[in-house]
Amino acid sequence: MARTATYAVLLAVAAVYIYPFLINVATSFKTDADATSDPLSLVPASWSLDAYSRLFLRSDFPVWFANSAIVTVCVTAGRVFLNSLAGYALARVDFRGRGVVFAGIIAVMAVPGVVLLIPKFLVINQLGMYDTYAGMIIPLLSDAAGIFIMKNFFESIPRSVEEAAKIDGASTFRTFWSVVLPMARPALVTLVILSFQGSWNELSHFIVSAQSPELMTLTKGVAQLASGALSQGNQYPVKLAAAAVMTIPVAVMFFIFQRRIMNTTEGAEKG
Repeated sequence: MARTATYAVLLAVAAVYIYPFLINVATSFKTDADATSDPLSLVPASWSLDAYSRLFLRSDFPVWFANSAIVTVCVTAGRVFLNSLAGYALARVDFRGRGVVFAGIIAVMAVPGVVLLIPKFLVINQLGMYDTYAGMIIPLLSDAAGIFIMKNFFESIPRSVEEAAKIDGASTFRTFWSVVLPMARPALVTLVILSFQGSWNELSHFIVSAQSPELMTLTKGVAQLASGALSQGNQYPVKLAAAAVMTIPVAVMFFIFQRRIMNTTEGAEKG
């Protein structure tokens, strides 16, 4: 009886979470009139692809998608490499001030991102990177949470593995790249997922780093649609079609690698 009640509560909570997404997908296949008259219905009165046609053929949505893809791929690759490198240095390389550096990284994690928006804009502008791909990508190439994750994972790997490589004459970078990094695959996959999701959904940084229509990303474009771009009327199907398409890459990435995210100690155990 208790188990049944627990399942009922869980199903109710799950329904609360998933219902808005179902409305999102269903409304994207409605006509404007149908979406306006019955916005909460999960079954369109008449199925229509007009919203997707308007989105891809009569808007800049493909440009927004391409810009988001370029930025996300570059940021994800850069974060995985730089965060791994920084995490390994903090975990294994002895240098003066290592504890202070790590304390500073932890302190950065406690600072709300919105507080740093104006300083980010000033730095990007002074360096001449405003309204460029460089200004959109470089400030996102490293983050404190990723360094924290990688440092903790590298510390779980036995030092004997690295000592054997060093006895064979491997340098510190060679030991990191050829021996330790392959063992950190579960943590790397987790970092890839978090970096991909974070950069794909980023909005505030793109607002302060670029303004050209040619550099518009999906998050800025969808926000523009929500404020009434393209045409008159509420445009619910177009807005929600854009939101539905926007969720696909992150959902695919998560479903492919979700089991890897959970097995975060797999590499250490193998070592």
